[in-house]
Amino acid sequence: MNSLVLYDNNPFDLIEKFFDDDWLAPRFRTPAIDVYEEGDKYMLEAELPGLSDKDIKLEVRNGQLTLSTAKSEKTEEKSKKGRWIRKERREFRFARSFSLPEDVDASAIEAHFKNGVLQVIMPKKPEAAPKAIEVKID
Repeated sequence: MNSLVLYDNNPFDLIEKFFDDDWLAPRFRTPAIDVYEEGDKYMLEAELPGLSDKDIKLEVRNGQLTLSTAKSEKTEEKSKKGRWIRKERREFRFARSFSLPEDVDASAIEAHFKNGVLQVIMPKKPEAAPKAIEVKID
């Protein structure tokens, strides 16, 4: 009997919460993004399943890299086999901005999209690359 816990909240609060959730509102989700340094470049990888390269927008402005996307599907009254009970995949949009390090060559940024993963390659400026200096002993 010690494992039983009393429910302190009013059970009708759960019903209100259920109906307060706006099923029809667009869903805003932020994908998983990794940023790492690899020798003479920085790499950004974002998981964007279900999107195509046409859905993705990359922009560099004032030292910021902005990744955004918006995808809308046609809204249909019925599914192919019946009526919709819940439809969450109708809209997807987000925007994230990243401050570029000062040593990034913004004019040489490249992006590749394959298998739902966006990879952004941000090369460093040549003068920012580490330079080895030989020390001579006399």
